[in-house]
Amino acid sequence: MALRPAWRAFAATLTGLNLWLGYLAGLLVAVSAVLLTGEVMARYIYNAPSDWSLELCILMLIAATFMAAGHTLAARAHVNIDIVDHLMSGSLNRWRLLLADLGAAGLCGFVAVNAWRLTGIAWSEGWVSNSTWGPKLWIPFSLIALGMSLLALQYLVQIIDQRLAAMLAGRRHGRA
Repeated sequence: MALRPAWRAFAATLTGLNLWLGYLAGLLVAVSAVLLTGEVMARYIYNAPSDWSLELCILMLIAATFMAAGHTLAARAHVNIDIVDHLMSGSLNRWRLLLADLGAAGLCGFVAVNAWRLTGIAWSEGWVSNSTWGPKLWIPFSLIALGMSLLALQYLVQIIDQRLAAMLAGRRHGRA
């Protein structure tokens, strides 16, 4: 019982952090669109292309994708196949959702661990992009690692708060 308030605080903090990162991701997409539009205008109207804007936009879109993933899960906005829900019984469907969430959390955790490892290697060895701009590669690697870590934690919150709680509540009331 003493863990419940701490768990609630952790889950609320994680959900709030993912919400703000979702807003930041939306801002990055908007900035990327403006930057690409400016690049097109500079290239075709003023005949003055840049060599950094496309790569910066790609990095911003990578960051936006991975930073918004946790919020997308918390908001239940991921792709879902509803027909499977209707074909299975309630108890079988609860097990299916639990196993799917466990598998997804495991995959996200695996990617996060390896992305953090790759971030460390890129940092220590000074990896940079092969472009003329040459940004440091630990930056996008760390954003991928952070996004996947937060997504794995959001899956953990979903597993405990939604999947396991519903299954345990069903057992207490005589349902499987």
